[in-house]
Amino acid sequence: MPPVRVRFAPSPTGYLHIGGARTALFNWLWARKEKGTFILRIEDTDRERSTTQSVQAILDGMKWLGLDWDEGPGVEGPHAPYFQTQRLAIYEKSADELIAKGRAYRCVCTKEELDKLREQAAKEKRGFKYPGTCRDRGIPKGTKGAVVRFRMPDEGATAFRDLVKGEITTQHKELQDEVILRADGVPLYNFGAVVDDVTMEITLVARGDDHIVNTPRQILMYQALGYPVPVFAHLPMILGADKQRLSKRHGAVSVLQYRDDGYLPHALLNYLARLGWSHGDQEIFSPGELVEKFDWEHVGATAGVFNPEKLLWLDQQWIKRTPLPELAAHLEPLLAARGVKADPERLRNILPLVLERAKTLVEMADQIVTFFRTGVSFDEAAAKKNLTPETRPLLEEARKLVAERIGEGAPALEAGFRDLAARKGLGLGKVAQPVRVAVTGTTVSPPLFETLVLLGRDESLARIDAAISRIGG
Repeated sequence: MPPVRVRFAPSPTGYLHIGGARTALFNWLWARKEKGTFILRIEDTDRERSTTQSVQAILDGMKWLGLDWDEGPGVEGPHAPYFQTQRLAIYEKSADELIAKGRAYRCVCTKEELDKLREQAAKEKRGFKYPGTCRDRGIPKGTKGAVVRFRMPDEGATAFRDLVKGEITTQHKELQDEVILRADGVPLYNFGAVVDDVTMEITLVARGDDHIVNTPRQILMYQALGYPVPVFAHLPMILGADKQRLSKRHGAVSVLQYRDDGYLPHALLNYLARLGWSHGDQEIFSPGELVEKFDWEHVGATAGVFNPEKLLWLDQQWIKRTPLPELAAHLEPLLAARGVKADPERLRNILPLVLERAKTLVEMADQIVTFFRTGVSFDEAAAKKNLTPETRPLLEEARKLVAERIGEGAPALEAGFRDLAARKGLGLGKVAQPVRVAVTGTTVSPPLFETLVLLGRDESLARIDAAISRIGG
């Protein structure tokens, strides 16, 4: 068997979306498992919609997910360049080769002529199929406005065994002589993809199942170019909860949006892998485990439904499993965006307090900033409910308790607060919650007594004093 060579070939007309990321992941996993080569190439022939910003968004998304490529932009290999607009001479050469073999021909049929044929087909209530007008005209190279069409067989069928979908057969009578090279030398999708696969020696093509309709056409082109047909794996689409194709109305579909929303890349990779592939009942996989266990036999043939709650659960699991130095590195840019440059040692001491409850890095960052700022900003709803004339006496007694016992540590503080609550005939929460709002500004925070100790005596007392002053009276 030849060495495994796979590719991910996005069009830079937008961000790297969830479906594309899963396709990239499955290709990457197979390449890593088989010690093969993972190629990233950019299909940028849609010049009106392709942008450098979209290219960068794709590269940034791949890098954030940890899907490194062996050949592609920035990693120049023997099959460069990796942008289709830089490969036009290669497509022209391949088209000339097909014409010389009699497998393609130049065509000068105008849009107006073809539109008339389509109108006639519509009147006769039949599907339009290009009639091969220019098949045998021998139109020479350089003829103005000439495109190149691939000559489809008139009879027979093309069959292939898909690793996910099984056996698929297409009758040639269903196909037509399609344009493969426009007059300006830009290839259409089927031809550009095939020529790139041939020249880059691709052995397996894994992509979305919306491309199944293209596969028989491409197989005929591989054969016409004298290249062994790659193995195919067509992945089912990802749906929203309403069973419609995943889109913005279902929430974030951009990989980088999940980064900005505070998800860990391992969590998103883990979720995407399980959204269409399984390994028994196991739910949580490290990237290394995914590489070890991934196979095509257990890729599902039916569409997966994107479940944001499941992803959030996985992110929470990964927050707990991620080593503290790595977690701190992920948090640094989020803290910086909040105006905080965290001392690494202090941050490592704080992280254990917030990681048990937090579901995202954003939640963690929002809780952590209170430890690195002087004073506190109050959530108005929390302050209105908890910082009242009725709670002022409790805050004053709690302040005295903090001043006397904070040096003894969190357990001693908790014991003191429990004694205070018992003397007042209250539950611990009735005493603790006003203090929590006083020192963090909100009702949701890391464990209160550890928070007070980490803030320190002076800062804790200053915040309680500010809360008492706010109440007035």
